[in-house]
Amino acid sequence: MQRRGALFGMPGGSGSRKMAAGDIGELLVPHMPTIRVPRSGDRVYKNECAFSYDSPNSEGGLYVCMNTFLAFGREHVERHFRKTGQSVYMHLKRHVREKVRGASGGALPKRRNSKIFLDLDTDDDLNSDDYEYEDEAKLVIFPDHYEIALPNIEELPALVTIACDAVLSSKSPYRKQDPDTWDNELPVSKYANNLTQLDNGVRIPPSGWKCARCDLRENLWLNLTDGSVLCGKWFFDSSGGNGHALEHYRDTGYPLAVKLGTITPDGADVYSFQEEEPVLDPQLAKHLAHFGIDMLHMHGTENGLRDNDIKPRVSEWEVIQESGTKLKPMYGPGYTGLKNLGNSCYLSSVMQAIFSIPEFQRAYVGNLPRIFDYSPLDPTQDFNTQMTKLGHGLLSGQYSKPPVKSELIEQVMKEEHKSQQNGISPRMFKAFVSKSHPEFSSNRQQDAQEFFLHLVNLVERNRIGSENPSDVFRFLVEERIQCCQTRKVRYTERVDYLMQLPVAMEAAANKDELIAYELMRREAEANRRPLPELVRAKIPFSACLQAFSEPENVADFWSSALQAKSAGVKTSRFASFPEYLVVQIKKFTFGLDWVPKKFDVSIDMPDLLDISHLRARGLQPGEEELPDISPPIVIPDDSKDRLMNQLIDPSDIDESSVMQLAEMGFPLEACRKAVYFTGNMGAEVAFNWIIVHMEEPDFAEPLTMPGYGGAASAGASIFGTGLDNQPPEEIVAIITSMGFQRHQAVQALRATNNNLERALDWIFSHPEFEEDGDFVIEMENNANANIISEAKPEGPRVKDGSGMYELFAFISHMGTSTMSGHYVCHIKKEGRWVIYNDHKVCASERPPKDLGYMYFYRRIPS
Repeated sequence: MQRRGALFGMPGGSGSRKMAAGDIGELLVPHMPTIRVPRSGDRVYKNECAFSYDSPNSEGGLYVCMNTFLAFGREHVERHFRKTGQSVYMHLKRHVREKVRGASGGALPKRRNSKIFLDLDTDDDLNSDDYEYEDEAKLVIFPDHYEIALPNIEELPALVTIACDAVLSSKSPYRKQDPDTWDNELPVSKYANNLTQLDNGVRIPPSGWKCARCDLRENLWLNLTDGSVLCGKWFFDSSGGNGHALEHYRDTGYPLAVKLGTITPDGADVYSFQEEEPVLDPQLAKHLAHFGIDMLHMHGTENGLRDNDIKPRVSEWEVIQESGTKLKPMYGPGYTGLKNLGNSCYLSSVMQAIFSIPEFQRAYVGNLPRIFDYSPLDPTQDFNTQMTKLGHGLLSGQYSKPPVKSELIEQVMKEEHKSQQNGISPRMFKAFVSKSHPEFSSNRQQDAQEFFLHLVNLVERNRIGSENPSDVFRFLVEERIQCCQTRKVRYTERVDYLMQLPVAMEAAANKDELIAYELMRREAEANRRPLPELVRAKIPFSACLQAFSEPENVADFWSSALQAKSAGVKTSRFASFPEYLVVQIKKFTFGLDWVPKKFDVSIDMPDLLDISHLRARGLQPGEEELPDISPPIVIPDDSKDRLMNQLIDPSDIDESSVMQLAEMGFPLEACRKAVYFTGNMGAEVAFNWIIVHMEEPDFAEPLTMPGYGGAASAGASIFGTGLDNQPPEEIVAIITSMGFQRHQAVQALRATNNNLERALDWIFSHPEFEEDGDFVIEMENNANANIISEAKPEGPRVKDGSGMYELFAFISHMGTSTMSGHYVCHIKKEGRWVIYNDHKVCASERPPKDLGYMYFYRRIPS
């Protein structure tokens, strides 16, 4: 066939030639089976590349695959073609040109521009009076880059025309993230307006909730009829509860419940048991007030507080954003901002801090070619791909270019306008990391600290082989619990990723000023006069550190020495110091009326921090340990009559319950023991056993019973994530039975914390490890040798070292609570502080280090 690439240029060009309909049809015939019409539920990406932040506004435009509907920039479309063999793409390009000037020198009058058909945001830097837009679409056939201009109804086959029209008219896959859309999709409950509420005197406290039937403290629901607090449904992702809220409905018929922890001025998560779906309750404020919850006084939304809320907080907003000074914009690698998607500043601030850490830069951006080459067929749904994309976008400087000098603007515009990027939009990243999370997937403001921990969890679950950048945050906490009656102690260790410092308000250095201010404020409010200038409490950092190290009471402490509940106190120390220490100031609390409150304080956070004195010391001479006896297992009432009086044979363990728990990420041996010791009563009861025993040293050791010849199986380590840990043979056998090689199964399980489902996904997305079989087998043999020579399971990997740190970043919050307000990040780069305020990145003149919420310290080498 004669080469036709040159024949499909821009229509109207001097070199263009008219093609017969038969020629175009002949060109498309071999590719017709691969061209699809988008169906309901298909996500069509036409605004953003899956691997970069290229869009139709970019110089090279955007290529949309006509089979998968994924979009790729010029640098990445060839990769998708080589990997999938998909040849037909729709190329989308928005051209920006300077408007023709009128006789008086001004732009010609505006008129409707029919040349714009792409649903895109115009660049914020462009003045619509000076520039005009023209959208262009064409089909491109790889590998020879044949181009067919669109629209071309007469010459294209009908199927291709329909597919092209459907792609161009499709809505954004992120429409549910857009403000004011997702909430309105919920139906109004038919019980809301006439809901009966019992006058039983129940008042719900603002914290400290637990299920009335099983003592669980998460996924709790408040029944809006009688005020019962009960746990929700149990899920296989290790969240949820025992379904006691649903059981309560079946017993009483009380239909509506609200999830505690989701209540804001805009609403809450309400579920109707009778209607079996989430619903809206227009009377929610009244229904909550019945139980003492003042929902309507939880103020504000991001950048939209009411006037009476802003006045006491003006100083804070101005100081943190450095509004009173003219800040110099920063451009180039590492100085790229993130556009606000509507209450997404918590995500932006955390990610800016994360990608200022070299270990995260190396793990993702440093491995960019490998991660992109071996990404799954849908890279928009792969955590490592999206992390790498975001890291490259922030660090490359490709999307943070300085403005063109004024004397060159006219010349550049005449040739081709190159749009000035003003930050990148993390829409695809946010959609992935927040999916299935009820809070982060909403458009409500969130807690930056909670998102940081959520992100660390995702990094842990999706680590790239042996590389886990979140190791830099991980440290061990030694908890010393003492029974107040017997004076006996227990030492345990747990993993943590941040240090939470209480605000020692009683240690304020300006108490007299605070008392005087409070008197003037109350007098001004009573007489309707302007409020006095805010006086902020000045708290010494040393007082906060002292409060952290002081003993605290243990709620519901069960003393193994007394075999009963007793009073207990707990102190915490560092069993290891992390390479990067994240410090959270606990500024947020709830009042008795449920209104969130924020401690508006100034803390003299040090640039150099020494916490060496908080190093754990272990059991001391003269201390007597509490007996190693576990508290009794709480069995639901409806299951007590099914409890066996004697232990079952290990060979009769219900493997289906074991696998349900293992798929949640718990070590397999722990799951077997949980099912065994709860008498095969099901996954829910076994899950309760795991929660009670998961901090015990032998939690994940193999099940050993006298008379059964030792271990039930050779199992995973206590945490199941160490490089040298041998994956459980049961799961290895399942994978090899599917036709995969043993070394692939072992490597996949190690990379996914022994999770069967994620291990299978890992194998499909890492075909390169099939080629490295000999190396992996050698590693496996070494691992086996290590297990044989050392039976003691390994703990989590920590990077212990000195307790001396230097401040390099902090995140500040403005507003009355974590459910409202705005976040800003300051990072020290190249010897100076830089402020990251959404898309704006500027040199900081007065970094407000005393007003931060989260602080990031790096270890000083000793």
